[in-house]
Amino acid sequence: MAQNWQLARKRPTLEKRARIVQAIRAFFVAHGFLEVESPQRIPANAPEPYIDAVPSADWFLQTSPELAMKRLLAAGYGNIFQISHCWRAGERGKQHLPEYTMLEWYRPDCDYRTMMDDCENLLNALAPASQLNYQGRTIDLTPPWPRMTVKEAFSDYTQTSLKEALAQDRFDEVISLEIEPKLPTDKPLFLLEYPVSQASLARVKPGDDSVAERFELYVGGIELANAFSELTDAEEQRCRFTIDEAARRFFGKTPYPTPEPFLNELSNLTSATGIALGIDRLIMLLTDCNDISETVAFTPEQL
Repeated sequence: MAQNWQLARKRPTLEKRARIVQAIRAFFVAHGFLEVESPQRIPANAPEPYIDAVPSADWFLQTSPELAMKRLLAAGYGNIFQISHCWRAGERGKQHLPEYTMLEWYRPDCDYRTMMDDCENLLNALAPASQLNYQGRTIDLTPPWPRMTVKEAFSDYTQTSLKEALAQDRFDEVISLEIEPKLPTDKPLFLLEYPVSQASLARVKPGDDSVAERFELYVGGIELANAFSELTDAEEQRCRFTIDEAARRFFGKTPYPTPEPFLNELSNLTSATGIALGIDRLIMLLTDCNDISETVAFTPEQL
């Protein structure tokens, strides 16, 4: 049988991927984080309206290790990180895989501003020259990286107001189709202060109850990470989950159970911040790949 040339030609990228993952682990260990592992088959994910979990018998594959990691924080653990596989049904494209690798890290007694510093430090550790050359563009990684509020992005890049987008349930559509293509790409960008309705697990910003302490990190036009100051009010979190589950059912989606152990233990967590960063997208940036399929050994279509 002839050699699988599609698989063979990926070897240089996969070798780089292995070194990058090793460097990520070394970075977090050097900064005093404990690497943890949590089960990937779980009874309940967070019931997000637009994220569909993959069923596994009467449970689900995780869409994120978030709930388990915050239970560890609530039990008294300090800074922790995890690199694990996650699954989301129906997601496939040049920047999407239904099974993908996620890096998540959490800090107790910090807020989302600390995560911005972590992102700057991590990417500069992975690219010591403080720049990336991606798809013919040079991206300057020198800190500090610019920050823009969601409200400013709607004002600068679209004719649709933020209020209109939320009322028409077009927030994600406007962000994806009108705002993201116009974001600057010469430096990474933190897009921050999302409406509370778009940040189910995030803390409300003190002094402005219309927005949450959440940001997304864009590098070279690619959405790379999502972070926020954690909501630690268990009753408020239950209320938000109830609203999100009602939205899922309104859209005719599969009903999800409530993650009761998480809610029962959340009150033990006083304050924290966490972030989810897509490893496969990071590999795209660091190896100059324009399709996420090039960063993994096998895509679903090749199995």
